[in-house]
Amino acid sequence: MKLVECVPNFSEGRRPEVVSAIRDAIASVDGVSVLDVSSDASHNRSVISFIAPVESAVDAAFAGIKAAAERIDLCQHSGEHPRIGATDVVPFIPLEGSTMEDCIALARTLGERVGRELKIPVYLYERAATTPARENLADVRRGEFEGLREELGKNPARKPDFGPGKIHPTCGATAIGARPFLVAYNIYLGPASNLPIAKNVAKAVRGSSGGFKYVKGLGLEVDGQAQVSMNLVDTEKTPLHHAFDFVKMRAEAEGAQVTWSEIVGLVPERVLFDAAVSHLQLTKFTAEQILERQVREAVGGGESLSGFISSVAASNPVPGGGSVAAHAGALGAALAQMVAGLTIGKKKYAAVDAEMKEAALKAASLGNQLAGLVKRDAGAYAQVSEAYKLPKEPEDAAARRSAAVTSALLKAAEVPLETARAAVEVAQLAALLAEKGNTNAVTDAGVAVLLAHAAAKGAACQALAREAEQLAKKAAELADRTTAVVERALSS
Repeated sequence: MKLVECVPNFSEGRRPEVVSAIRDAIASVDGVSVLDVSSDASHNRSVISFIAPVESAVDAAFAGIKAAAERIDLCQHSGEHPRIGATDVVPFIPLEGSTMEDCIALARTLGERVGRELKIPVYLYERAATTPARENLADVRRGEFEGLREELGKNPARKPDFGPGKIHPTCGATAIGARPFLVAYNIYLGPASNLPIAKNVAKAVRGSSGGFKYVKGLGLEVDGQAQVSMNLVDTEKTPLHHAFDFVKMRAEAEGAQVTWSEIVGLVPERVLFDAAVSHLQLTKFTAEQILERQVREAVGGGESLSGFISSVAASNPVPGGGSVAAHAGALGAALAQMVAGLTIGKKKYAAVDAEMKEAALKAASLGNQLAGLVKRDAGAYAQVSEAYKLPKEPEDAAARRSAAVTSALLKAAEVPLETARAAVEVAQLAALLAEKGNTNAVTDAGVAVLLAHAAAKGAACQALAREAEQLAKKAAELADRTTAVVERALSS
């Protein structure tokens, strides 16, 4: 299951009954879990954090926006926090199994719907922004509700991405976006007498005054201590440990020491792992070395489909085409097993019952084999990558590197060849099932053979071997033959 987090901010923090109504509207959508509701009376603002499957996230966010539109009048609103709308900002954040691209798509879908159905102007911001000028939320919100009310319809630069070209009279406008997880991180620099140093360091670290682009920072006095308070809005671009190292260096240059630090609220485990890897100088550390992650995968029955898709979509070279080919073959085997199962035990197909039972067992075995090849392919190409990282000098090191690269490439080529062989067997099973299996599932057999053909063809591209090419041709012939069977069955 692909999950995303959504953290809409509403311009209401003094009427609990209004906040509760908005919260309940969000929670009423199937699959949604509300994690937190925080209200601040002085800011007159509430933040509702929820997680949802990607297919439910837009409905949930829209329900909250609609409930806020029915209950909040910005003309009657005042508070310390800047705002442009009754629903001021709605960010989508990818969780494990989803990607930033998923969240950008959600932001655009929600924006179009809010503009069309609620007649509220919508601005896309952060990663969903359609122009660099709208990446920064502060720029989108400049002038607040009152300023935007005067400019919208007059200043072309303020034209919304969705919705009408004039302000909604009571709801204002809404900023909808996609962003990485925001980490609230505070570093303490000793007693309150160091507050001037904290303010200097905060100015140096924050992006708006020339520091890190994805850091917002303030120097504050908190409980008698000097604090550098930061929001790390993109920990991929500015990792937690980079911010810490910078603050520590600047503070020491001015005569102060870091006494302790804290993370406020939730933090992705990756952020802490990256910090540990950096400070311990671990050169070959991977997430697979984390015991708890391996335990979760084992207990959960292996990596989820959405997790695998997310891994493929990431900018890492593995898992790649070979793994995807094997995965397609495994899906084809699963469909073949399903068709066999729908045939076994039916009186109409008693004559082929034994053959179907054998086909089901064979499909299960092939599915397991191909599932294993998904990981083997990723592992094989990871070894190739490691071999290429070996030193090229001196001469004896270069020779060892060359031998290691050749060995790794040969082993890597073996995996897609095995995938192609298994995929052809899946295609043969699917052809058999299309001809003799339950006619109500003949189209499923057709999909199975097409997946098997794709797996064999994809594996052949990876293997670059004559046998693999021949196997791909054989799978293509089986796919053509099976497709003809399916088309005859549908036309009869």
